[in-house]
Amino acid sequence: MHDGMDLTVPFKPYLSQVERELVRQLGGETPPPNDTLLTAARHLCLGGGKRARPVLVKIFGDTLGVAEGKLVVPGVAAELIHAASLLHDDVVDAGMFRRGKPTVNARWGNIVAVMSGDLLLSGALLKLAELDARLTATALGTIAEMTRAAIAEVQARGNLELPLDELRGIGEGKTGSLFGWCGVAAATIAGDEDAARCFDAFGRRLGIAFQMADDIRDISGTDEGKPQYADLSSRTLSLPILLAVKKDPRLKRRINDAWAFSALTPEKVRELGTAVLVTGALDEAMALMNQEIDAAVEALGPYAKRPSGADLVMWARTIAHGIALQGAA
Repeated sequence: MHDGMDLTVPFKPYLSQVERELVRQLGGETPPPNDTLLTAARHLCLGGGKRARPVLVKIFGDTLGVAEGKLVVPGVAAELIHAASLLHDDVVDAGMFRRGKPTVNARWGNIVAVMSGDLLLSGALLKLAELDARLTATALGTIAEMTRAAIAEVQARGNLELPLDELRGIGEGKTGSLFGWCGVAAATIAGDEDAARCFDAFGRRLGIAFQMADDIRDISGTDEGKPQYADLSSRTLSLPILLAVKKDPRLKRRINDAWAFSALTPEKVRELGTAVLVTGALDEAMALMNQEIDAAVEALGPYAKRPSGADLVMWARTIAHGIALQGAA
């Protein structure tokens, strides 16, 4: 969302098909009453979300003239893979709220959260295998990349010396790899290898921009689904935090001390978060986000000049800024 516009309006018919297929894969309109994993998965998957990844599949497919019906399964698979990663991330981060509701791990426990995430992954891969085995292979590679990026983020936790390039690489793996797969999937269906390369590069740079936007809204407090400064609370590195400590060595020492020796009370977290804000790190982070979006557009090459390619560029710029400035569910 941005400036009051609903960017999903042009894609409503397609997204309706995606939603119906999501419901069908998650037990139908009347799911089994005692299936804990399905109930937990539905709690997350059918409880909101931007559906950015299915929309990406649709716009990539439109750029290549792929029939809408062929894009539903990849769109659903992308959403299920994303949802599984959220379930697993909330376990790793001990997250308590997601999309304005208690997380699955908060409500049902870590075991259910992990297993329901695995259920979503297997469901996505099985549907892709029915459509095209090549999509299953590339999706598996993407899941592996996302997994490695997630553990790299955990291993970097609390390390204020982390180079910005390494943080960027984590963002590419966690978010950009799946965005890129959305383009690869559409191009695979279209049989266009050149488009697959361009779309993958575009998606990866856009995913980095999205991760930067997510970092920005954590510090700015524009994410209604999570408390402000959640990254500081969990000792998770973010772009504004790293930029702020580079600008202010004293702040770096304060955060290091708080993370290493002190109990992070809500008051202490607010104090450190305010200190990050006053460094001007958010403006610098926004500038870097815009650089990634520009690089993504350049990566599209000739496809950016097609009508749906232009739509892709507009959508990417608008929604990334909407996340950073206003937040999104």
